Amino acid sequence: MTMNAYRLSVLAAGVVGVLGAGLFTASAQQAPQIPQGWFKACTKQEDVDICNVQNIVTAGNGQLVTGVSLIELKGKVNRKVFQVTVPTGRMIGAGIGLQIDTGKAQKLEYVVCFPDRCVAEVPLTDQLVASFKKGQGITLTSINFQNQPNPVKVALTGFSGAYDGPPLQQSDIEDRQKKLQDFVAKNNQDFAKKLKEEQDKAKTAN
Repeated sequence: MTMNAYRLSVLAAGVVGVLGAGLFTASAQQAPQIPQGWFKACTKQEDVDICNVQNIVTAGNGQLVTGVSLIELKGKVNRKVFQVTVPTGRMIGAGIGLQIDTGKAQKLEYVVCFPDRCVAEVPLTDQLVASFKKGQGITLTSINFQNQPNPVKVALTGFSGAYDGPPLQQSDIEDRQKKLQDFVAKNNQDFAKKLKEEQDKAKTAN
């Protein structure tokens, strides 16, 4: 891989970054749930068209658990990669295991770590895409700093539609980003409220 291709590959991992992977349901305002699902977002960077089909799995506080990206670069650089993004604090040598349904796990090697996340990748092949379209779900397993496996299951429901369908419009992407930010902000407010209540209880008890 040339340095330019490598740099664009890494850049592609953050093209739509930590966008929410789906829209809120109507009841989400009463009982917020983190957005889930597959979606496609496309952009242009340095004479290269980048399309990224991804699914972002986040914790209740909005923090990244696992991000799955199928990235295609076209133009000055032509490349297809499958990337998995996980939080830091992982055993780098172990890589990330990719298992489709009950099949044999494939190892993805880490290629880069940022202050808040690490990225592993393998070439994106037609065979891998076909397996995703036929499959029910994937299991992605990283090893944490305590040498314990952290398996994360991601459903493949909706993958084919996102992969073969048109990309989201910029307005849709911005809307999803705002909904995720609102979700995280509300969680932070709820946490602060609960913390204050606990502190008030402690003062009363004393």
